[in-house]
Amino acid sequence: MDKKTILLIDDTPSNLILLDNLLRHDYRVKVAVGGAKGLKLALSEDTPDLILLDILMPEIDGFAVCEVLQMNRKTRHIPVMFLTTLHEAEATARGLAMGAVDFISKPVGAHDLIHKIASHFEAVVHRDESLSTV
Repeated sequence: MDKKTILLIDDTPSNLILLDNLLRHDYRVKVAVGGAKGLKLALSEDTPDLILLDILMPEIDGFAVCEVLQMNRKTRHIPVMFLTTLHEAEATARGLAMGAVDFISKPVGAHDLIHKIASHFEAVVHRDESLSTV
């Protein structure tokens, strides 16, 4: 079975290195420093299966990136998990209303992140299996 692809979008290279090292054993990982590069990778021919997206970034923040992804037919199906230092209920509500599947606070524990990603992919498989039996 092919590895799922995760696109990491963050403006802090050290965060990207940490996440890449954490995830690359189980997933194909693409890395984008900033929202503009993240959008370019998301819109490429090899679309990711999941996007981990920081919110607080200069130039194009995570909310704007998510909005563009949701408006594009090619990328609107890609699940987005926001990774952020924002802890306000407003930010969480906004992200989930935009279509994000999860909202993860930084700093995130390695075990928690791996579990959330695995649980998401497992839920997708179960949903797809139940749809195929209908």
